[in-house]
Amino acid sequence: MNHGAAKEVPWTLEQTPLPLSGSLAGTAAVTGPVTIDSVTGFAATLGFDRRFQLNLPGDETGVWTISHDSMSNDGPNPAADRTIHIDQFTGNVLADVRYADYSVYAKMMAWGIAFHEGDLGVWNLALNTAFCLGIILMSVSGAIMWVKRRPTGARLGAPPRPVDVPYAKGAILITLALSLAFPMLGLTLLAVMVLDLVLLSTVPPLKRLVS
Repeated sequence: MNHGAAKEVPWTLEQTPLPLSGSLAGTAAVTGPVTIDSVTGFAATLGFDRRFQLNLPGDETGVWTISHDSMSNDGPNPAADRTIHIDQFTGNVLADVRYADYSVYAKMMAWGIAFHEGDLGVWNLALNTAFCLGIILMSVSGAIMWVKRRPTGARLGAPPRPVDVPYAKGAILITLALSLAFPMLGLTLLAVMVLDLVLLSTVPPLKRLVS
């Protein structure tokens, strides 16, 4: 599932094979005609009383899918995730997947995405806001440090390179580890190094001075 922009199930289940409608399999659930109203009513009896997703069958073998998951911003508790597939003809529940059925990686993903998006509560939103403000502060302070340390009388140019940089090896190891964990960060740093070596080092006003 999850073709294109539509997120019909949580990311942790998008590679899970879907059951098919058209058999007597599953457990009885929706009685009478299986319509959007009856499926929604059944969802309400299970505690889906707030925001949740309801996806209609796409063809004659498709199923109704009810899902509530934190990755879709349905609620603040990843442990309350639940996805149910219902046969469009019999109304039987063909699959009922809960947080307890997730793999360890899927559970980490559910909590990690909710934390990253600030969905775990006011404290999470406040923490994410503080982090974003810290990034802004770091960017502004970096520009101020460059202005203060640039070569005397120069409009542009990198500060002199220190002879001995404490903890340089540790910083390099941390940078390499982060670059491996976040490939886009590694590519960005590599692009900056290439720009510095190929272009900036050949322009006298931008050339780094040696202390």
